[in-house]
Amino acid sequence: MPPINFPLNVTVSEAADLVKSGAHSARVLDVREPNELALCQVEGAECIPMGEIPGRVATLSRDQHFLVLCHHGSRSLRVTQFLRQQGFTAVSNIAGGIDAWALEVDPTLARY
Repeated sequence: MPPINFPLNVTVSEAADLVKSGAHSARVLDVREPNELALCQVEGAECIPMGEIPGRVATLSRDQHFLVLCHHGSRSLRVTQFLRQQGFTAVSNIAGGIDAWALEVDPTLARY
C-alpha cells in the first residue's frame, strides 16, 4: 500500500463511502462481542471481538485499510491505537460506532 496518511478517526459517512468506493481496500473491522453482533451488523464487516485482536494480529492483512467499529467508538479507538502500535498504518477508528452508523448510514439497523 502506498504511503498515505490515514486519519485516526473517520465519521460513519466517510467510512461507508470508503467501503462503497473500494478506496484503499477499505474494510470494516467490527470488534463488538457476539451478543452485540446478533443485534445488528454492517454487511461485509470482519468480526473479531476486541479481546481476540492481540491473538489474531498475524491474521490481519496489512494491505487493507481497516475501519474499526464498536458500539459508540471507545473500544474501536483502543483497538485502532493498539493496531497502530503493532505497525499497522492503514487503520482508522469509526467515530460514533454502529450507533451512529444506524442513525446516519443505515436506519434499518437495530439500535441498542
